[in-house]
Amino acid sequence: MELRLYNNLRRRLEAFAPADPARVTMYLCGPTVYSYVHIGNARGPVVFDVLARLLRRRYPKLVYARNITDVDDKINSAAQELGVSIATITDKFTAIYREDMCRLGVIPPDEEPHATAHVPQMIAMIERLIDSGSAYAADGHVLFSVASYPDYGNLSRRSTEDMLAGARVEVAPYKRDPGDFVLWKPSPPELPGWDSPWGRGRPGWHIECSAMAEAHLGETIDIHAGGVDLLFPHHENEVAQSTCAHGGKVFARFWLHNGMLNFAGAKMSKSLGNVSVLHELLATKPPEALRYALLSAQYRQPLDWSDAVIEQAVQTLNRLYGSLRDLVDVRADLVETPAEIDAALCDDLNTPAALAELSRLAGEARKAASADDKRLAKSRLLAAGAALGLLQQSPADWFSRGSDSDDDARIQALIDERNGAKKSRDFARADAIRQQLADEGVLIEDTPAGVRWRRG
Repeated sequence: MELRLYNNLRRRLEAFAPADPARVTMYLCGPTVYSYVHIGNARGPVVFDVLARLLRRRYPKLVYARNITDVDDKINSAAQELGVSIATITDKFTAIYREDMCRLGVIPPDEEPHATAHVPQMIAMIERLIDSGSAYAADGHVLFSVASYPDYGNLSRRSTEDMLAGARVEVAPYKRDPGDFVLWKPSPPELPGWDSPWGRGRPGWHIECSAMAEAHLGETIDIHAGGVDLLFPHHENEVAQSTCAHGGKVFARFWLHNGMLNFAGAKMSKSLGNVSVLHELLATKPPEALRYALLSAQYRQPLDWSDAVIEQAVQTLNRLYGSLRDLVDVRADLVETPAEIDAALCDDLNTPAALAELSRLAGEARKAASADDKRLAKSRLLAAGAALGLLQQSPADWFSRGSDSDDDARIQALIDERNGAKKSRDFARADAIRQQLADEGVLIEDTPAGVRWRRG
């Protein structure tokens, strides 16, 4: 089955084949760890986690890197405001980010390079750019010369005027051209800095990803991924400096970009103040429902985010786990991912189609009659869920989320009382108990196997 991905480099769907099947490489731009991330920042890691799972089923030697940006002016500002070192800020929020990704079911990347651990590699890359005439030192800074790279703008398809406006560039006197961007900048005593041939300073943001990708994946990588908001200037600048530093070699063969989350009709962003903090959402909503919701739209399209989207995901997962609960005593075998799931994901990560197929498989499981059919249906449903990072907990854990044992016992006692009332034909009392539990958000389901309940 051919894997087709939308390559933003050429604005078209293309069949994906790695340069070296024995070592497939993928890089995802990670967080700048100065604060909590919002739910929109989680879309890329969740979506490309599904892609990484798909690639590993085809190419077991995938090397997947997702960086940590732990030197940045926003980090510096946060550290100065609290009077602490940048490591105090970055260590805290890196740990929280890892925890949050784990709760979303995101498998840790093979490589997690930190910018501060790769400053020597950044300096070496900058030196190569200066030697080749693609960069120049001026007034304690080192800048990339956009004029030295004729293909600048090809990735984002922007004109020079649009690029200048979009980058909000600083027209500084030391620049040869207004569009030239910073590779290295001086650090005053109160800010973090490293010794370099151009004086004590710190790297610019764009050179960080280029140096880390080179260090862990090589000069040419198969897939570079990130949010569409990074297309320009960050990814455009990565292409320029990496291509020039590598003697004209292609930096990334495929460029994949996920769309943004919208909240109340506007792009979710910290600058607009309309963010839903992921760490807070994970404390109040089922993490698996958040993952399901993030996969509910095709990754390149915007996703309208709301409580209704999360609630719909919860209700769908209730049905899926309900199918598994009906088969709780059935042994599941390890089987290959159902072909229909792989077909949807090979169609440019069509997760809505894959989720629809997941529901169809759950329906098959509910209809299965013979022992063999039940075992196969359950096995296929679990394998399909694993491909999407879903259905990885037991039905009991899913339905008991947010509960405590004392309250569970109280609810079960009321249900037992209701059962007794129905047997004695005291239907008024049975209906009153059902209504009491419904008012508490507890839903009762009468099934041939007995009464089941769950929190709504």
